[in-house]
Amino acid sequence: MKSTVFLGGGHIASALVAGLRLAKYARPIVVYDHNPEKLRALRRQFHVDTAHDLKSAVEQAEMLVVAVPPASVAGLLDEVVACGAPARRRLWVSLAAGVPLRKLRSRLGPPARWVRAMPSPVCRIGHGLTALCFDRGIGQAERTRASRLFAHVGAVLAIPELQFDAFTATYSSSHGYHALQTLAAAADRAGLDPRVARTAAAHALSDGILYWKQSGQSLTRLLHEAATPGGIAAATMLAMDKSGYARMVASGLKAGIARARRNAKP
Repeated sequence: MKSTVFLGGGHIASALVAGLRLAKYARPIVVYDHNPEKLRALRRQFHVDTAHDLKSAVEQAEMLVVAVPPASVAGLLDEVVACGAPARRRLWVSLAAGVPLRKLRSRLGPPARWVRAMPSPVCRIGHGLTALCFDRGIGQAERTRASRLFAHVGAVLAIPELQFDAFTATYSSSHGYHALQTLAAAADRAGLDPRVARTAAAHALSDGILYWKQSGQSLTRLLHEAATPGGIAAATMLAMDKSGYARMVASGLKAGIARARRNAKP
């Protein structure tokens, strides 16, 4: 049976491998990386096969997942070409934020079939969210194959490439961690015990959002229910809005999208 091969053994590869192992993914998993320490750690923790030779890693792949930082993608693909491995007829999946399909396609030539994927690190526990976009010429069987890989670790969305940068800036679990840290710190300064502050802030964010997902109710209705006019929650939200909460969030997303677009430049 051909393997799913990760080219790169960093944080996102580790998270995906963890989620795939949790889901009892049946296909063999192989990881290639220049760093032997990363390979040893992945082999020890997840019992994956590792490859120290790029050519052999590519040759045994049914699907190749490019899991290196955006700045390293071009160099890695140039190495693939230089090593002489028959890479072009395989399905390639890039996890590199901001690197467009046209640049990926130009490195290996038109026969290479490309998918861009943006998975969340929360895929480590099977609750990820992955956006996919497909290069021209990708058939339904290959779309299904890529979608099924990421469906093992959470929900999957197919979106146009033009929306990829905005998705990348929006979906990050860092928003939740940042909001949790900020809300808990404010509660701590307001006099709440730090442990209780974190618990209360986590409930406000995670349990409230979980109820929204499970209830099927609109955000407008839930906001009205949770923040009764004239009440404490309503006063809190009003003060946040007057302080520029919406403007700051929009500014953050704009900066994230700009960073992704810089990754696309030569």
